[in-house]
Amino acid sequence: MPNNFQFDTQLLTVAVPEIFLLSAIVVVLLLDLFLTKPFKQVTYYLAQLSLLITGILAFNLIGEPQTIIFGESFVLDKLASVFKVFMMAATMVVLVYSRHYLTQHNLFRGEHFILVLLAVLGMMVMVSGYSLLTLYLGLEILSLSLYTLIAIARERSEAIEAALKYFVLGAIASGLLLYGMSMIYGISGSLGIADIAAFASDGDLQAKETLILNFGLVFLVIGIAFKLGAVPFHMWVPDVYQGAPTAVTLFISTVPKIAAVALLVRLLIDGLGAMQPYWADLFLLLALLSIALGAVVALLQTNIKRMLAYSTISHIGFVLLGFVTGVISGYGAAVFYVLVYVLTSLVAFGVIILLNKNGFEADKISDYKGLSKHSPWFALLMLMAMLSMAGVPPFMILSNALSVWWKFRSARRCSGGW
Repeated sequence: MPNNFQFDTQLLTVAVPEIFLLSAIVVVLLLDLFLTKPFKQVTYYLAQLSLLITGILAFNLIGEPQTIIFGESFVLDKLASVFKVFMMAATMVVLVYSRHYLTQHNLFRGEHFILVLLAVLGMMVMVSGYSLLTLYLGLEILSLSLYTLIAIARERSEAIEAALKYFVLGAIASGLLLYGMSMIYGISGSLGIADIAAFASDGDLQAKETLILNFGLVFLVIGIAFKLGAVPFHMWVPDVYQGAPTAVTLFISTVPKIAAVALLVRLLIDGLGAMQPYWADLFLLLALLSIALGAVVALLQTNIKRMLAYSTISHIGFVLLGFVTGVISGYGAAVFYVLVYVLTSLVAFGVIILLNKNGFEADKISDYKGLSKHSPWFALLMLMAMLSMAGVPPFMILSNALSVWWKFRSARRCSGGW
């Protein structure tokens, strides 16, 4: 950064959504400390209001020209704005579903909503990160929030086990990712994505520089593959999905996937796009392994959350295939696939949550035997969600439309008319 660096305060408008959300987290955290148990619902409504206002602020920035601020470490572009709006909307839906589940399982605590907001803040930093340091900072904010969310049900041993496994494996993956970033920084001499892109596209690189760049690239791919849950870095996905409370599983299986794809775009497309032939081969291998293993092992599961975990692994393989193409249309198809999968996953896990009654976890596939007779609407929604995940048109649109209507109808019924 130059010594005569001067910051234009008007550029802060680019980061208004993040600034507001951070301020809202502080306010909600302080208020929750003084709220007694009968008024804990206020934390939920404040969290939803914070997400709504943040989403509106992000939506207002759509269409603004690309702007890079904070010493070329934070960027506003169309991808960042659209992803932020989508993340706000999906998180609001997650919290609507979660409210019923958290109440039934005595987990309705203010810290749950605060941790969700912190995770969203980390994802927003990841989406707009334009330097290796900013991307890693957002990733750590997200990861630490998710570790705590998984273990929020302290009385459940499987939740603690899942949190510990995710923490240990996540720490290893973060270390590998950071090591790859350090190698990229060491050879390029810059943390900025734009500078790294210019260095990687230089046609006069020496053999030693190319070797180090490729070596760092491998570690970056490993770290991204872990965050996405691609084979063979998928070990945490089934255990975390099964062990975590279903409300937390719903959140982990949806919104963070958008942030992980944004991390992939910033590091490998914006930063190392010139090396696409190298990382495309790695992605092709990861994609084929993920599709094959996810589809086959899912057939052997008896726990529906674990089955959906392997389904997620398989879908991530299809997402990676879009990035293998190396063309804009392929990248766009992969991003669209992720957004559609998030919607479909919201429906599937939403049905699982709404079938929870009086602390009963409807997480076994056998629990859904005869569902069409007892709850035909839920059975129809789950059928459409499964057909959507299988890629059968037009069930993606129908399942999500019906889910929105049924979700608010069921939630109103469960909470006494809100």
